[in-house]
Amino acid sequence: MLRIAIQAKGRLYEDTMELLTEAGIKLSSAKRTLLIPARNFPVEILFLRDDDIPDSVASGVADVGIVGLNEFMEREKDARIVKHLGFSKCRLSLAIPKDTGYPGLSWFAGKKIATSYPGILNRYLREKGIEADIHVITGSVEIAPGIGLADAIFDIVSSGSTLVSNRLKEVETVLESDAVLIANSALSAGKTEILEELIFRIDAVQAADDKKYILMNVPNDRLDDVLRELPGIKSPTIMPLAQEGWSSVHTVLDEKSFWEIINRLKQAGAEGILVLNIEKMVL
Repeated sequence: MLRIAIQAKGRLYEDTMELLTEAGIKLSSAKRTLLIPARNFPVEILFLRDDDIPDSVASGVADVGIVGLNEFMEREKDARIVKHLGFSKCRLSLAIPKDTGYPGLSWFAGKKIATSYPGILNRYLREKGIEADIHVITGSVEIAPGIGLADAIFDIVSSGSTLVSNRLKEVETVLESDAVLIANSALSAGKTEILEELIFRIDAVQAADDKKYILMNVPNDRLDDVLRELPGIKSPTIMPLAQEGWSSVHTVLDEKSFWEIINRLKQAGAEGILVLNIEKMVL
């Protein structure tokens, strides 16, 4: 049995549970308790605070965990990152009052900076040769300059709206963060095998993300024109239709370029274009 520590609430919890569901892992109880086993896969889910997950994995209380890279980097625990998951993205940035001129990183020398991430900030400033007064607070870091508690802040930024509402501007991005899958450094062979199967399932889910399966009918004398417009993952599948002189072409497209390509395919001679969602894709 592989024990997975995940955040007990919040956006990272929701994204993680969605990923596990898409990976075919069914939990035995709809009501969330501290520890829930899966019904159809040898894992159990341990719900913790996000800042407790790195330590729980490093100490062996949990075998693996899903946590923000920012929390993992801040705690500096003896665990390893086995996969970036790509969701719950944010960044850790330095921000100063909106109307303050900013000549560069040297501005922070001697300034008081409020943050909930003193470890990451300390390492960054030391690397840049900047000495500053780091003031550690938890929660509502963004209000610190407005009430005279600090000259600047170092905090999580997602959309940036919180900075704007507190008359702050982002001036330096220190860390780009997303959810990561971390593992204990001394997993047994049996648990490593379960982890590898879990990663295989996650890879299949992520490979299908933002992809569309496309089927279209194409006159044979226009096949070359249509094929030139297809950037699919591999050579498209071409099958003859019952109607002589026509073929069915199947391929996979990225959703971000879907509409542009579809229009070009129509102009190249494709007809009867069918678009399907992809649930899983094993490469």
